[in-house]
Amino acid sequence: MHRAVFLDRDGTIIQEKNFLSRPDDVVLLPRADLALKRLQTAGFHLFIVSNQSGVGRGYFTMSDVEAVNLRLQEQVGHLGVEFKRIYVAPEAPDTPSRGRKPSPQFLWDARDQFKLALESSYLIGDKLSDLQCGWNAGVQKCILVRTGYGTQVEREFSHSLHPALVVDDIAAAADWIMAQQLQEDSSPK
Repeated sequence: MHRAVFLDRDGTIIQEKNFLSRPDDVVLLPRADLALKRLQTAGFHLFIVSNQSGVGRGYFTMSDVEAVNLRLQEQVGHLGVEFKRIYVAPEAPDTPSRGRKPSPQFLWDARDQFKLALESSYLIGDKLSDLQCGWNAGVQKCILVRTGYGTQVEREFSHSLHPALVVDDIAAAADWIMAQQLQEDSSPK
């Protein structure tokens, strides 16, 4: 069984831009590429799980989402970072959806397709729905980053965040995960 890190896209890996639809507007957050590389090198499979309600609202198309995702992959690809799969829920918030977070369905799909141990996996995001998705799927730990909407979520939902770890950014999340793995790997079996 493999370990994974599930990542929200906007506000977690790249700068939050309200309804991002243009590849030219993709800006990696500081040290995001290096954080992803460290996690991948440590043996984690990387997945993006993203709600893209702009499609369902008619603001942009799935082709626009795919172009943005391609640009993101190009920006981290120079380090050899590879996302095993990018899951996208294009539905608007009030529309029925199989995978729109907080639904854990995409994590379950990844578990089944890639033989993942969710109980040894992590989720990193900047919204409460990201954390709820991870909790619903049974991942080992959900991590809220203070980038994107994270600071606002920490302030508004502090009472709901107890099971989550709150850190400054994806690099700090990777540092914490790596420390956890080192501790787990060195503990007596």
